Amino acid sequence: MAIRELKVCLLGDTGVGKSSIVCRFVQDHFDHNITLTVYVISLQFHSLAPMYYRGSAAAVVVYDITKLDSFQMLKKWVKELKEHGPEDIVVAIAGNKTDLGDIREVPTKEAKDFAESIAAIFMETSARNAVNIEELFQKISRQIPPLENTDADSNESFKLTGQPPPSSKRCC
Repeated sequence: MAIRELKVCLLGDTGVGKSSIVCRFVQDHFDHNITLTVYVISLQFHSLAPMYYRGSAAAVVVYDITKLDSFQMLKKWVKELKEHGPEDIVVAIAGNKTDLGDIREVPTKEAKDFAESIAAIFMETSARNAVNIEELFQKISRQIPPLENTDADSNESFKLTGQPPPSSKRCC
């Protein structure tokens, strides 16, 4: 079986942990002084959103469980994604920073209910402690539909050629 490459975009406000989630997933590492930046389109650049979302199989919309305003903005990110993203995109809601649960502002039930209302995957994560990061991406990968067998995938082939050979006919 061939490895399938999929584009997954991460959306969310500054400081919610998008870069840390990516770093933890890709390198299994949490950098306290992270400088990695995940490309994210801000809402004010919504006209560029279709270019960013194009070809995405999934989107992870991240909020910080310790900041209620990041959860309120998450709803705007989801609206933006629904308006400009691919119709069949798999959406996941990730409540990050569960390691700071003692200062939680966003109730788990409220976030889970919102995710259910939009048929999205829901997971609370901690990039710092590697909680549910791998599980989040596994859940996403199970939701992405398999590729359908198309003519392009069949064993039939043909040869592409350049210019047709010059004709040996003479004119006049």
